Amino acid sequence: MRTRIRTYATAVTVVAAATAGLTLPASATAPARSTSDFNGDGYADLAVGVPDGTVDGKAKAGYVNVVWGGPKGIGAHGSIRISQATSEVPGSPEPGDRFGASVALVDTSGDGLAELLVGTPGEDITGRGADVGSVTAVGGGSKDPGSGSVVLNGPAAGAAYGLAVTSADLTGDGSRDIVIGGRDKVVLLTADGILTTVLDAPMGGRAPVLTSGDFTEDGTADLAVGYWTNTPFTQSHVRLWAWDRTERAMVNTWNTDNAGVSALAAGDFDGDGHDDLALGECREIADENIDDPCGPEENAEGGGIHIHYGTAAPGSFGFRKQTLNQDTAGVAGVAETGDRFGAVLAVADVDQDGRDDLIAGAPGEAIGTRSGAGAATLLFGGPTGLLDARGAGRSVGLQQDTPHVPGVAEASDAFGAALATGDYDHDGRADLAVGSPGENAGSGGVWLLPRGAADGASAFTPAELRLPSPSSALAYGRYLSGR
Repeated sequence: MRTRIRTYATAVTVVAAATAGLTLPASATAPARSTSDFNGDGYADLAVGVPDGTVDGKAKAGYVNVVWGGPKGIGAHGSIRISQATSEVPGSPEPGDRFGASVALVDTSGDGLAELLVGTPGEDITGRGADVGSVTAVGGGSKDPGSGSVVLNGPAAGAAYGLAVTSADLTGDGSRDIVIGGRDKVVLLTADGILTTVLDAPMGGRAPVLTSGDFTEDGTADLAVGYWTNTPFTQSHVRLWAWDRTERAMVNTWNTDNAGVSALAAGDFDGDGHDDLALGECREIADENIDDPCGPEENAEGGGIHIHYGTAAPGSFGFRKQTLNQDTAGVAGVAETGDRFGAVLAVADVDQDGRDDLIAGAPGEAIGTRSGAGAATLLFGGPTGLLDARGAGRSVGLQQDTPHVPGVAEASDAFGAALATGDYDHDGRADLAVGSPGENAGSGGVWLLPRGAADGASAFTPAELRLPSPSSALAYGRYLSGR
């Protein structure tokens, strides 16, 4: 069985986006080095983007809060705040910059310290105009962040570079490249400085949804992009792109059309050594029944997840498919309009059986009569994937009214609006971070579920981390990254 090489992505709505998950080590006795260790202490850290935060009196200038991992996981060991007012970071905070609208915490240089990639889609640049957008890289450090530099600025007013950002070795040279999403555009900046456009198409003003995995079975990561719009006409796609060494550019290798998605995630859900692709909150945009791109239409009720499975046979990616929602046998909850089940996805081998598991956020989930309280569902992988031979799943539902989970489910909490996974206590097991940006009247918070379970769960809020204006509408927990 080959070694899986996929990496995971972040976008404006997920981190991880979707915006992203990861594969965790299978052995609890020999934890692997984290790729999101920002301070070099051996523990995975979590980046929380707070683009609505005020910095130096500038409304929505934005900042990133890096929360340290440690023996008790995240939330108990302090954090640091990074913004354009931080001396190591280029630029200066301005109203509406939205620094932190996308975040990726990953070791791009291979030195054992993670770098922080930050999108600033509202960045204005003299000579180019307003909302040009920018992506900044900030180096890790044991106490303070290392030096920062601009990765790429947008080309013109309204480009909004930084709506999405991720990093993966897409060219196969052993170095991580950076993918940047803007308004109606996705570009790739390779580690050796080549800038190439991956996609230039209407996206309805939304951030493109990004993730990566080896879908072409060539040993190199490929890029998955999801986008949709109804203006000026309806078009919606999930597309895969692979690096062409001869052309030195990304080429389109696979499509599913008429599918609108809110999240993408790569994982080996059936344990066969081949990367699979999960489409979160998948729905037919034009309702034309073109090849049923998201499976049976009834499975989209309240949000559905559609999985395309990888295989060893060249050119056969995605032929085997599964579709599930909250009305699927063995899946926690009940499918209801507005649940948004699958709007956020993350991946980890939580039960350590050699098959990846999928975590699905449903930020619109009603808990009793409390609309939009939100929930997350852990879906376990198995020999045939996320569903068994009878079409049933195996899952655990998690929300603030679950025993041992702190807090109380309240209307508009949006628990599950963002997800991240990582070994935050360095015990060799995957932990789950869940964002709840509506908590405390929109101030927000993040929940830690050790090993993806309610037992031992904890939560932290802006007030507990002593962040500025902790009672204002920070929406803390809407943008997460860490693995």
